[in-house]
Amino acid sequence: MAKEQGEDFQLVLTRFVLERLLYRLGRSEFRDQFVLKGAMLFSLWGGTPHRTTRDIDLLGFGESAVAGLVHVFRDICLTRVEEDGVTFLPDSVSGIEIREDQEYDGVRITLEARLGKALVPVQADIGFGDAITPAADYAEYPTTLNFPAPYLRIYPRETVVAEKFQAMVYLGMANSRMKDFYDLRIMGKAFSFEGEILAKAIEATFTRRKTALPDALPLALTAEFSEDAGKQTQWRAFIKRNQLAPADLSLPTVIAEIREFLQPPIDAAVRGEAFDFNWPPGGPWRRVSGQG
Repeated sequence: MAKEQGEDFQLVLTRFVLERLLYRLGRSEFRDQFVLKGAMLFSLWGGTPHRTTRDIDLLGFGESAVAGLVHVFRDICLTRVEEDGVTFLPDSVSGIEIREDQEYDGVRITLEARLGKALVPVQADIGFGDAITPAADYAEYPTTLNFPAPYLRIYPRETVVAEKFQAMVYLGMANSRMKDFYDLRIMGKAFSFEGEILAKAIEATFTRRKTALPDALPLALTAEFSEDAGKQTQWRAFIKRNQLAPADLSLPTVIAEIREFLQPPIDAAVRGEAFDFNWPPGGPWRRVSGQG
C-alpha cells in the first residue's frame, strides 16, 4: 500500500496503528471522555491527510491526572475487538505532563503496539478545558485498510480554526507553529463555513483561553510577520520537511489568504455584531440571502 501511494512505509504503518487505537477508544467505556482533534481530522474531512502526523491529539473530559490517564489508556489497550493484527501493549503505557506555549495543561501518553514483527511507538497528546463551538458530533473515521472504522467524537472545523488563530495572536512573533498557517490556508480553500458560527467559535475560544480579541490586525497576519527573514526560513523548512505542495508556496501569500478568510468574522466578534455571511470553499465571504 505504501508503494502504491508513494508514501513512507513507517508513516503508513504508524497511521494504521493510530487508526486501530482510535477504534479501541471508540469501543471502550471511555468513548465519551475524548474528542479527536489535530491533523488526523483532515483524513476524516478530506479523505487523505494533507500533511503527515505521527500522533493523536485529543480533548479530554473528566480524568486529567497523569496516573489516571495511564490507567485509562491501559484499559483501552485491552479493549476486546475484532482481530486486526495489532496488539497494544498495556505495560508500555506511560504519561507525562506537557506545559508548552499556552497556560493550560495537558498530558502526553506514550505506548507501544506490535504489528507482526514491528514494534510501533504511539503518542497521544491530551488537552483539557477548551470550549467547543458548535458541540462535538460523533463521526466514523475513514480507515486505511478494510477493517471496522472508529466511531468517536470529533472537533468541529470552526473550533479548529479558532484555536489555531488564537495561538497566532497569543504567540505573536515568537510563533514557530508554521503548521497552523498551512492548515488555516487549506481549510479556507477546501471547506465552507457559516460566518455566524465561526465568529462565535472564535469568541468562545478567546474567552476560554483568556486572550483578548484583537481590535487591530494581529501581528501574525501582517507584512512585518510574513516578510520577516526568520519566519520565512521557518516556513521554507516546514514545507520541505513535510514535502508539501506547492513547494514554492510563500508565507506572504498564505498569510494574505488567511487574512481574507479570518479578518471579517474577527471584526464582527470584536464589535459584538452578527456576521450573516457564508464562506464557500476558496471564498470570498458572501452575505446570507435575505439578510441585511
